[in-house]
Amino acid sequence: MPLDAVCLSAVVAELTPQLVGSRIEKIQQPSRDQVILLLRGNRRLLLCASPNQPRLHMTALLRDNPTQPPMFCMLLRKYLSGGRIDAVQQAPLERVVTLHIDAANEWGEQSSYSLILEAIGRHANLILCGGDGRIIDCLRRVDFEMSAQRQVLPGLYYHLPPQQPRQDPFAVTEEDFTPPTDGPLDEWLVSAFTAISPLMAREIVCRAGGPEADAASLWDAFSAWREAVIAQQFLPTVIRHGDKVIDFTYQPLFQYGEYAENVTYDTFSELLDGYFVRREQAERVKQKGQDLVKTVTNATARLRRKLALQEKELSQTRDRETLRLRGELIIANLYRMQRGMSAVAVENYYEEGSPTIEIPLDVRLSPRENADRYFKQYAKAKTAEKILTEQIEKGNTELSYLESVRQEMEQAESEQDFNDIRAELVEGGYLRQGGKKGGFQRQSRPREFRSTAGLRILVGRNNAQNDKLTHKSAQKWDIWLHTQKIHGSHVILCTDGAEPDQQSLWEAAMLAAWFSQGREGSKVPVDYTPVKYVKKPPQARPGMVIYTTYRTLYVTPDGDLAARLAVK
Repeated sequence: MPLDAVCLSAVVAELTPQLVGSRIEKIQQPSRDQVILLLRGNRRLLLCASPNQPRLHMTALLRDNPTQPPMFCMLLRKYLSGGRIDAVQQAPLERVVTLHIDAANEWGEQSSYSLILEAIGRHANLILCGGDGRIIDCLRRVDFEMSAQRQVLPGLYYHLPPQQPRQDPFAVTEEDFTPPTDGPLDEWLVSAFTAISPLMAREIVCRAGGPEADAASLWDAFSAWREAVIAQQFLPTVIRHGDKVIDFTYQPLFQYGEYAENVTYDTFSELLDGYFVRREQAERVKQKGQDLVKTVTNATARLRRKLALQEKELSQTRDRETLRLRGELIIANLYRMQRGMSAVAVENYYEEGSPTIEIPLDVRLSPRENADRYFKQYAKAKTAEKILTEQIEKGNTELSYLESVRQEMEQAESEQDFNDIRAELVEGGYLRQGGKKGGFQRQSRPREFRSTAGLRILVGRNNAQNDKLTHKSAQKWDIWLHTQKIHGSHVILCTDGAEPDQQSLWEAAMLAAWFSQGREGSKVPVDYTPVKYVKKPPQARPGMVIYTTYRTLYVTPDGDLAARLAVK
């Protein structure tokens, strides 16, 4: 669930002792919606204003930062670097948290600033205000055209978002608590009271006895929930069904019964860090790779259209013998022809029974010139067949390469993976070089695993890395694995010159199948051979190899095995 006002208050209560008095040493903005304050003591406070997952908490995850910091990040560094957090304050029953910070201004004088996180769904924002309450700048500027009720622009005084016309759940009395006699009770709780999320509304109804609960039972459950919140009886809880995380909350839930279990954490920061890591990674990867997916998709579609036209032309050249036959028959019957004829009927001496065929002629040409025209068309078709065959072969190779890039993008796990793919596409001429050339590019490492017997297994993340892994990093006696006739990663089983055990071979083969287009299949063929038998053809695309003296294993991909063998 998104952080409602009550859950946010639990997070604020947990963070306040950790943040008050802390000095801000560095400020980073790894993505458009995220700002990280690096505090003294190697601690990181994440403030996320993403419309899908607004929140704040301490984070232990290291995030990649852009080469050039965004303008908002530079602005925060100007005003807040070296500052001290004096207070953390949440607006009553609102998803708005303010960090009050004392920092030296450009003249070296101590000034007060407010960094305000509005964790309000699609209206989420991060706003920097001065001590006078005026907005210095914000992550998302809101002008009059975007909202007539409230503008968020530099120079304006900051005002809280307009409150919704709902009751305060902590001030309502039993006399004023009047649930409807018809309609879902949980929907009524959400619409009637502020700070109650749909998840918690369903839980209150569940504790009251279900959808048919009477008013007295609902009031008792509502009061019990309210008293627990007032007493700050918060317990960071994740609702899990098997390996799937359903939701998180600040109290154990009973509405799911035996379908799901409550898993508690020591802190909300630990809970939120773990809960959002996969979602955040998927969203960041999706944003990072959108232009790459579009580029590869367009290039693939364009290449397929080109190949279809070439195949059509090639099929036409295969009928060229008819052109030669017509030319020869015209030469054999010149004595029967004259200029201006549009067609001639002649006997086909090359076919049994010499059947009569009609040959179209160009009325503007002499009989001899018509024969020469057919011979030229024959020669042109013969040459075209050779050229088209070569072009189609090159086109199919390029198409195979683009499909391998698409497979890389589908299994990309981080921004760095997309950075590597982007560099590969730039080098291949599919993308233009963006920004400054020659900038620092951190080299990514292959995925690393350990077999049950302790052997290292390395898996390439992209075509360029596959080349480096196979032809530079691997030893000639190591075992190279790859899915048969299916796009996938190069896998190296490091043997240190010894004969690998069968279990390690099977595990490496299952990893090769998992990191390939055959991930969803079964009995996927995986070829394996010593690295010394793997060669790269001259001028071949990245990742393309030929190999000999191989054997084949048929395995079923297993994601659990990949997770179990992964080296953290």
